[in-house]
Amino acid sequence: MSQCYDMGDRTLWNPSNGASRLFLSQVDVYQAEVGLPSGIGPMTADECQIDPTLFAEFVHALLAWHRRTRHAVMAALSEGFIATVLVLAERAAIEVNWQPADGADGHELKDVQVPMGPGPSEGRGQPHFSRSRVSWAASCRPEWGQPPLRRTRKPS
Repeated sequence: MSQCYDMGDRTLWNPSNGASRLFLSQVDVYQAEVGLPSGIGPMTADECQIDPTLFAEFVHALLAWHRRTRHAVMAALSEGFIATVLVLAERAAIEVNWQPADGADGHELKDVQVPMGPGPSEGRGQPHFSRSRVSWAASCRPEWGQPPLRRTRKPS
């Protein structure tokens, strides 16, 4: 079973019910965090419509919020959701500002209580999103309509 996220007559995403349920729960969290509606309508009969204007505003506000945060745990918790939102934005032809906010690079994250090794934020200063990261996120999800990454075995 799956659910469709549509913009007009175009399906942007068709995830499993479980992935969709988790995503919609996170939408509620981040709408409250940035103080704007997401433009993602209610899921009815396994379909929802995305309002392009509201969604674009939400995407920009969410990315600005993420760039401003200096809390390592908050940054890490939000990265998967934001990557998913950015893939949706790209599929909706929403122009995204891929550059870090002025002064964002080089600022260290605060309130670090556990060491951050290499990972989503690569353990260096303020994390940011790039086209390559979002492309990677899209390729990891076969339900996005793109083929999954193929792994090749090295000859023995």
